[in-house]
Amino acid sequence: MSARQSVRGVAATMILIAGVVVPGPVTSRCADPCAEPVAAAELDFASIPLAADGVVLATGGRLRSIPVGSSLDDDPDELAVQDSWVAEGTVPGPARYADMAERALRDLDALVLPNGAALAGATGAWRYVWPRDASFTAVALARTGHVDDARSVLVYLQRMQDRRSSGGVLEARYLANGSGDVPDGRGLQLDGNGWVLWAVSQWYAAAPPGAARDVQLAALRPLVERSLDAIRDNVDPLTGLPGTFPDYWEVVEDGPTLATLAPLLLGARSIGPVLEALGLPGAGDVVWSLEQGLTQFAPDYTRRIDGQTQDAGVALLMPPFAEPDDVVRAAWTTAAGAMVRPAGGLAPGSGWRLDGVSWTPTTALFALTAAASGDVERAHQWLEWLDEHRTTRGSLPEKVLWDGEPSAVAPLAWTDALVLLTLDELDAHED
Repeated sequence: MSARQSVRGVAATMILIAGVVVPGPVTSRCADPCAEPVAAAELDFASIPLAADGVVLATGGRLRSIPVGSSLDDDPDELAVQDSWVAEGTVPGPARYADMAERALRDLDALVLPNGAALAGATGAWRYVWPRDASFTAVALARTGHVDDARSVLVYLQRMQDRRSSGGVLEARYLANGSGDVPDGRGLQLDGNGWVLWAVSQWYAAAPPGAARDVQLAALRPLVERSLDAIRDNVDPLTGLPGTFPDYWEVVEDGPTLATLAPLLLGARSIGPVLEALGLPGAGDVVWSLEQGLTQFAPDYTRRIDGQTQDAGVALLMPPFAEPDDVVRAAWTTAAGAMVRPAGGLAPGSGWRLDGVSWTPTTALFALTAAASGDVERAHQWLEWLDEHRTTRGSLPEKVLWDGEPSAVAPLAWTDALVLLTLDELDAHED
């Protein structure tokens, strides 16, 4: 994520809160397990402008960003089509979040192009397809009743893997024009292979059983086989550790990270029913290897083996991504407390730069894992924070500055998807 941002440090009047220098005045809406950030002698707080207030559907179904302060509206004909689309599925969650949920669903729909390319955002450096973000988009669409749209996203990812990958390992991001080209030399990112396996398994579980699903799954067989083989080929059979690749931080690494291992383990664990349906061998060997590797991160589940800081990787070991585990939950709680930022959201990790910025994907990820773990109170705390920090249009931004202002790009597909999945988990909990 770090490579997407354009950060400019600014001076600010400083006051001391809980041993942390922060600009005043600051109030945190975050209750337990959110503590104040780790102590620092001096902080440079980022000033990142909001690039767009949201998106509208223009004539012909074209996607257009809304400049901040603009009053652009959707094309009436396109809006009517989207109204029908929304009605075909479900808008998840309690009534108190209905507006946020519907806006997130509409924004997610707008960010999926007719060719199946699921954009991370509609503006500039976000107008590309990240396999991770696209996988979450597919899962959110499948879980809200839009299984055909979810499948189109997966088909696009398969085409990208066909056209540009290395031994099946997906690129960090792809152009949205279907060419398979990439926007820069960011390189391969193995965690994407785990995410796409999880997304295929979630689509398969949500799609109506029958001959049509069988045919559609068979068409995705190359994506499944290549992605699983890529994981198998890049996990040390002795240590169970994956090779060195960037993870969601999107920076060069010098060793395996928890946030790479966890999605690979998730993908290998979840793909079982799909492999069985396709008549393919199971992934038990991959699961076993990765589980051995995971023990090297325990019990604190830090970002790196023998590391001192935690990040959102620990959340990927929580429900709904894994079975409940008391040791993992303790590490998750500690991480949430160390990652809180002045406005009340979470940073990508406790070792992230102390720039005062809350990241909505991280915050929404912790909300999702809280909801799936039955910790409804904490899930609501984070959801309320996300709801309160939307743009004027109502879209969920990528970042929130120290003073509570939405920042960077809006909407962000990853956050939209995570919020919808969190609300879906709350519905399941109430049932």
